Amino acid sequence: MGFGDFKLNAAVGAFLGWKMLPLVILVSSVVGSIFGIGQMFAAKRGWEWNFKFHFGPYLAIAGIVAMFWGRQIVDWYLR
Repeated sequence: MGFGDFKLNAAVGAFLGWKMLPLVILVSSVVGSIFGIGQMFAAKRGWEWNFKFHFGPYLAIAGIVAMFWGRQIVDWYLR
């Protein structure tokens, strides 16, 4: 994670509350892993891309998921 990722994570935490941050980090890691594995398979097939793996978009996706469905996900998990 770079410094921009920390700032985005802090902004998401300020907007949603610190109790949603573990969910945001977990969801962003899962979504980032899915896309990263997809990139590895694409590279194996010869579809080479020359760019770095940025974590910020996955934090943003996880922030949106937590904003709309965070409470339901946490309640489901704690049930």
